[in-house]
Amino acid sequence: MHRRTLISGGFALAVVSFAAPRAQAALAPSALAPSTLSQAALPAGPIPGLSIAPEFYPTLVRVGAEFEPGSIHVLSSKHFLYLITARRQAIRYGVAVGRAELVWRGRAVVGRKAEWPSWRPTPEMIARNPAAYARHAGGMKGGPGNPLGARAIYLYAGGRDTAIRIHGTTEPNSIGRSVSNGCLRMVNDHVIDLYDRVAEGAPVFVY
Repeated sequence: MHRRTLISGGFALAVVSFAAPRAQAALAPSALAPSTLSQAALPAGPIPGLSIAPEFYPTLVRVGAEFEPGSIHVLSSKHFLYLITARRQAIRYGVAVGRAELVWRGRAVVGRKAEWPSWRPTPEMIARNPAAYARHAGGMKGGPGNPLGARAIYLYAGGRDTAIRIHGTTEPNSIGRSVSNGCLRMVNDHVIDLYDRVAEGAPVFVY
């Protein structure tokens, strides 16, 4: 990735250029000047005790004109999630994604959203790691110790729950890594920001 970063108004404005699968109409660079970006408020950073790379903090970036405002695009290999906020403009967040054999890719929609969600491991998770998950087979109430963190955005496809969520985490230093059971983890402050901006029914593309 080639990136040129400018600092303006306390947060980074970045020009992004990268390659992604052609079939997925990759997020493309645009010719707009950084000064044309609206300076919407983003979560403050850095966060004490959080040791993730600076590029994984929420950042306003320019993208190609083909991406619809309100849509979400995830580049799993780069550990970036983009919320398209306006034509040619997005907020980029850092995420943790699934381990190599568990990465989910496809098209979905935001089926529902929940604050401080409850959690229940899937049967597949229990089968893979019973020592970690079997004791939670009955579910866990929402709260600070819940693996889904402060917010969850549930992805549906064909009217059905995919079991993939964009959610907070109790392990914020995992952001930027491929370590999950398939879901997309975010720092709690960052997923709260995304949660407040994205609408139910919004399209989601995971590459």
